[in-house]
Amino acid sequence: MEFFKFDGAGNDFVVVDNRKGKYRLNTEEIARICHRRFGVGADGLMTLESAPLGYDFEMRYYNSDGRLGSMCGNGGRCIAAFASMLGLGSKLHFLGYDGPHNAEIILWDKEQRKGIVRLGMRSVNMDTVRKVAGGWFLDTGSPHYVQRVEDLGHYDVVGEGSRLRNRTDLFPDGTNVDFIEDLPEGRLSVRTYERGVEDETWACGTGVTACAIVTGNHRIVTRGGNFQVDFDITDAAYENVCLTGPVSLNFIGQWTSSAQ
Repeated sequence: MEFFKFDGAGNDFVVVDNRKGKYRLNTEEIARICHRRFGVGADGLMTLESAPLGYDFEMRYYNSDGRLGSMCGNGGRCIAAFASMLGLGSKLHFLGYDGPHNAEIILWDKEQRKGIVRLGMRSVNMDTVRKVAGGWFLDTGSPHYVQRVEDLGHYDVVGEGSRLRNRTDLFPDGTNVDFIEDLPEGRLSVRTYERGVEDETWACGTGVTACAIVTGNHRIVTRGGNFQVDFDITDAAYENVCLTGPVSLNFIGQWTSSAQ
């Protein structure tokens, strides 16, 4: 099985072209591929699938634990770059877990194999953004709890993130957890603990989108890179939400699969 290893601001993925339906990977094998010591190593795995008429492809995303995941913003940007490499165009219309998405390759350096990709995210109704335990909870394609903290650079993101992610009294289905802090130059610093990965990731697309919405700050800094999050505010919703940031193709490899 040929795979492509991408990262979106350090949030990394194994990506496979499965438009012919050749590969049927089970939960255990996906987890093994994503394992950072015994596999390729990744925060998740995506397959690019054939899609109904009117769409360029369908994105199927799996967390590193091998389970089918919800929408992944950085994954969506990476798979859009992959689709463009396959010849599907620089402006793409595809299906994700949470419905249709548009993506555009803003810049792509063929020699460096990296560029900038903009992804259209789902709209968020204002009445679904709620205050919880001193922070905010909302769904931007995946559920996120956002909390302000001090000294984010030294904060125990894994310990506190795990504790909050497993607060079933607050989040019965679990949640991703984002910690935020304002930076002196006006940007917003974000660190994210992701469910399914059960660890801090270097960036989270749906997470930085959630943080931008609740703070109104469009310029986001993560451990893996910088993002621009744009949206329009109407009386009832945050609409025309777009996530723009870096994407890189790291390497191409072969995986001998036992689940074909």
